Amino acid sequence: MTTLVPTPAMDQPYRDRKRYLWLISLFVPTLGLLGPALYLLVSANVLWLWLSPAFFYFGIPLLDALIGEDQSNPPEEAVPGLEADAYYRWITYLLVPLLWLGFILNAMFVATQALPWYGVLAMIITTGGGLGFAINLGHEMGHKKSELERWLGKLALALCCYGHFFVEHNRGHHRDVATPVDPASSRMGEHIYRFLLREMPGGYRRAWQLEKERLARCNKSVWSLDNEVLQPALFSLVLYGGLLAVFGLVLLPYLLLTAFWGGFQLTSANYLEHYGLLRRKLDNGRYEICQPHHSWNSNHLFSNWALFHLQRHSDHHAHPTRRYQSLRNFPDLPRLPSGYFGMYLLAYCPPLWFRVMNPRLLAAVHGDVTRINFQPGLREQLMQRYGLQEHAA
Repeated sequence: MTTLVPTPAMDQPYRDRKRYLWLISLFVPTLGLLGPALYLLVSANVLWLWLSPAFFYFGIPLLDALIGEDQSNPPEEAVPGLEADAYYRWITYLLVPLLWLGFILNAMFVATQALPWYGVLAMIITTGGGLGFAINLGHEMGHKKSELERWLGKLALALCCYGHFFVEHNRGHHRDVATPVDPASSRMGEHIYRFLLREMPGGYRRAWQLEKERLARCNKSVWSLDNEVLQPALFSLVLYGGLLAVFGLVLLPYLLLTAFWGGFQLTSANYLEHYGLLRRKLDNGRYEICQPHHSWNSNHLFSNWALFHLQRHSDHHAHPTRRYQSLRNFPDLPRLPSGYFGMYLLAYCPPLWFRVMNPRLLAAVHGDVTRINFQPGLREQLMQRYGLQEHAA
């Protein structure tokens, strides 16, 4: 059984040193408005539009490296108070309208400015990156029990036309994570572009099937408005349809590519969160209960502040309803060498990814091939390359 990192005894009331740093989770996603604002107010220089992508993919990894990691945990005695503190919930509530506003303003900017193709590309990457934050917000709120948070989570996911994630992640991925049947768990030797072709359509199919089965048990049609895949899809239809009605079909390629890039941010996160890790199959045919060591973890501070502790993914999968402010670090977990944004860049170059992550994977599982989720067809090749034995201890 995994043991918690020790925390000081509560001889005085616990104070969350990160309390006001969580406001970075509001600030970073709204940086997508900075480039268009500078373009309109300072000078019509397309380079302004590349500021946000540069910060997301280069600035945040640099800040992670400079600020470092935090492996401390709140004392368990303090967790009920942290979970009940409305301050942390209000941060997530406020981010929903900010993300909607940013998405609409950026669409208006693209529709009304004569941008060159590389300016539009910058806006696709910028706004799509913001949609990645929207999916992460939908992830955080979708696990909660209150109706308000669950509906706000659907609104956030609707920005990216990714409302099916609400069903797929909670009832599909969390059930099948770190097994060969999970389209959202990447395999050793599988590069991100192959994973993309499996994960995106697999997620849609699994969400629809899960909701179809649930509604059938309730004697309802799959086309009922109770369908939790269709509910956020209707929000997406209203949003995208409204923008096209105002600005014309010329905006459609931008909207579609932006939505794809937003979805690809989720694909990128899914790719690295469980890479090559495998839950053992028990004698009864079921898989062992998901444990913290079935996820890759990162304690890098800045990216965790920006992502509501998403990178403490091990505790999230072990305790899905636990709120972001109280997620814990565990000792001896599979650990990423950087925060997610730095790992994204590594994943986009598969030879570098394999060079860095395959040895880390083998170290994390202590060379035990029964704990490795291999890409089909590459098992023997990878075992030979890394000198693995079929029955390694």
